[in-house]
This record gives sequence, structure tokens and C-alpha cells, in this order.
Amino acid sequence: MTKWIIGIAAVLALSFACTAPAAQQSSASPVADALRSLVARNATNMVGAADEMPADKFSYHPTPQQWTFAHLMVHATGANYGMCSAIAGLPMPKTDPLADSDPKDKIVSALKASFQFCEDSLKNVTDANLAEEIPFFGGRKVTRGAMMIIMADDYGDHYSQASGYLRLNGILPPSAQHRRP
Repeated sequence: MTKWIIGIAAVLALSFACTAPAAQQSSASPVADALRSLVARNATNMVGAADEMPADKFSYHPTPQQWTFAHLMVHATGANYGMCSAIAGLPMPKTDPLADSDPKDKIVSALKASFQFCEDSLKNVTDANLAEEIPFFGGRKVTRGAMMIIMADDYGDHYSQASGYLRLNGILPPSAQHRRP
């Protein structure tokens, strides 16, 4: 009986090992892989938030001291280009100027393009040079690894703001929509 149980356990373990997702395999660049995954998830959430917000609410801001929703999207677009180009060691791409007063479709299109730039430019980034210093805002320098962490933190900040603005307008943020009954 014991041999039978051990045999079944072995077959189940082998079956699991053969069908385990590739994500469970170790990576030579876990930090860069995590950043690429974060970029994809944030693209879905931020573009989804921009799509959800009605065009007439792009000028919305909860208090006079806070940014408008449009400004948040314009800022996120610029941050994507700046951080992804620095991390990848690429020059900033030439883009059309973007203003808070631009129409929703132009802002959303620019936001999408900035995420596409990040996805494309980060494809070949590895963990090999995490300690290398790269340019940061204000003429300072940070390590590539620090920039990756700053970018992850920035994404959380941007989406938190966008989610709050949506909720204050009675709109469920994209990341919460799948949880609806």
C-alpha cells in the first residue's frame, strides 16, 4: 500500500513539474523581468483609467492644489519616456509636445505610445548593470537598479492618483473592475 501511495505521489509530482508555468523557472535577470511585467500591468491600468475617464472630466482635480487628471496623464507619459530611456541607455525619442489642454484622444494616444516605447526599449535590459550610474532628473545620477525601483514606485503613485480621481467621479478603476460580482 505504501509503495502504491509513493508511486501516485511521484506521478503527480512529475506531472506538476512537467506542466509548471515557465514563470516559475529561475531567471538570469529577475529585476529586469519584474520591471517588464510591471510596465505591462501598469500600461493596462493607466491606459484603462484614461479610457474610462470621460473627456469632459480630464480637467477634474479634487482640490485646487492637486493636478488635473489630464496633467497626471501627461506627467505619466513624460515619466515613461524619461525613465525607460535612461534604464535602457537610449536617447529620449522625439515626440509631439503634449499639454494638459490637449483633447483626451491625443493624451491617451501619447500615453499608449509611451508604454509601447517602454516595452520595446526594456526588452534587452538585464540585471548585469544594476550598479551602473545613469542620468536622473535634475542632472543627478542614480544606479540603474535605483531607477527601476523609482519607476516602480512612480507607477504606484500615478495609478493610485488616477484610481482616486475615477472613484471620486463614480467610476470603478480598471484594476477593481474584475472584482465586481
